[in-house]
Amino acid sequence: MIGWYNLIILILAIPIGYLIAYLCRDELVQGRKWFRLIVYVFTALGIVLLLFGLFVEGLSSLFIAIVALISLMKSGDKAWIRKK
Repeated sequence: MIGWYNLIILILAIPIGYLIAYLCRDELVQGRKWFRLIVYVFTALGIVLLLFGLFVEGLSSLFIAIVALISLMKSGDKAWIRKK
């Protein structure tokens, strides 16, 4: 069963995604297709793992998908990429 502490850790993927996107701004544009692939694969994997009852592995996969989704969103933001 997914507890409230697991959801808090999953929500922490959002600020961590922004931090990674901030630290790696110059890599965001080149990695756009890979971020898209990571989001699709790890979202599907996370859902499948949760359905099979592997909660830690499923939440870890969803954590990775959220971090990649933030990077994918920020890779299209021209103002974010040009800041130094």
